[in-house]
Amino acid sequence: MKKLLLALSLSLFSLMMFAQDDPAFGIKFGGFIKTDILWDSRQTVDLREGHFLLMPKPEILDPDGNDLNAKASFNFLSIQSRIKGDIKGPDALGAKTSGMIEAEFFGTSDLDMNGFRLRHAIVKLNWKTTELMVGQYWHPMFITSCFPEVVSFNTGAPFTAFSRNPQVRLTQDFNGFRVIAAALSQIDFKSPGPDGASSKYLRNSAIPSFNVNLEYSKKNTEKGTEFLVGVAGNFKRLIPKIISDSGYQTKEGINSMSGMAYIKVGLKKIVFKAAGFYGQNMFDYTMLGGYATGDVTGPDGSNVFVNIKTLSAWTEIMTTGKKMQAGIFFGYSKNLGINENDLVTHSTAGPYYSRGKDVAGKGYPNDDIGYMYRISPRFIYNAGKFRIAPEIEYTVAGYGNADGLGLVEDAEAVGNIRFLVGVYYFF
Repeated sequence: MKKLLLALSLSLFSLMMFAQDDPAFGIKFGGFIKTDILWDSRQTVDLREGHFLLMPKPEILDPDGNDLNAKASFNFLSIQSRIKGDIKGPDALGAKTSGMIEAEFFGTSDLDMNGFRLRHAIVKLNWKTTELMVGQYWHPMFITSCFPEVVSFNTGAPFTAFSRNPQVRLTQDFNGFRVIAAALSQIDFKSPGPDGASSKYLRNSAIPSFNVNLEYSKKNTEKGTEFLVGVAGNFKRLIPKIISDSGYQTKEGINSMSGMAYIKVGLKKIVFKAAGFYGQNMFDYTMLGGYATGDVTGPDGSNVFVNIKTLSAWTEIMTTGKKMQAGIFFGYSKNLGINENDLVTHSTAGPYYSRGKDVAGKGYPNDDIGYMYRISPRFIYNAGKFRIAPEIEYTVAGYGNADGLGLVEDAEAVGNIRFLVGVYYFF
């Protein structure tokens, strides 16, 4: 950590010295300090001591019939505070050059609370209608111009894609239309597998994940209106094992496809946004789903793997006032299980590598998720660079027993109410 901080300090010092030589180039700092004050009505599945909320934990009964997870909790956290540097430099290859680096104190695991970690680090080359971006940035299925602007750090997950990835991204504009093509790896948001969540399953496929977006947008700055609509598709291949359980080399993998559609309609005083997702093996997007192990294919002990499908959608309505804003978020997600044709060919399915499967983590019955939904109203008050933002987040998960296709039958709803207040200071 000390070496990282020293390297970052030296880099920033060099950029500031360069900016003194030419005021048009250099680095401009910004960011915010944020403290989240939160209270939950029950125990939750989350990250960083409750800061990144995903879902309520299932009911688990003691011998007297008491729900062991029906216990409220609270926390105060400032780990979302961050600093960003926007960088401009001289032209290269006939293009405008720029860069951006952003970090925060969220850490890389619960053992690294308050740890300084990299969020974004990108270099851009911009020609008249073409942009090449190389570095770590939001996954192309996280639409930076159309995402849930909730107060909670989960930013609408697990109902929307939430992932940052090292990538090479090419964007081409055509009179309001835009095509985005990207090749991606994984780092902080990893796929699950036999050795836990890891980027090695994608790396061992020897090919990156591929994503293509097609969108159309139109803005009228005089009227303050905006329209955006788009679709996106993703392909990734994982190799969960390179050595079979029998000790032989194996090259069995799993190919997964996913897609989304999104829309944004911005009027002068109100904005409407919505997105829908359908796909396979969406764990690394911080969404429900993943994949499962099928049967053994031969004497070498190799396994086949089968995808778990997920359907998810969200919508948001918000006002656009500078001083006061209000908004409400709705999200829904459904576990669609395994394709029946896969189990006709491969008769068994397990173990599972999936979010929403065996949530309690101890093999309790009735702890698989069949569906989820969330309703989240908020209010934001701005006073210069100071902001206070209360939000109520009601999240429900339907827990039950999964059948042979991974579908949850007779799911029973378990809900959590989170009262959250975000306190910001922007700089």
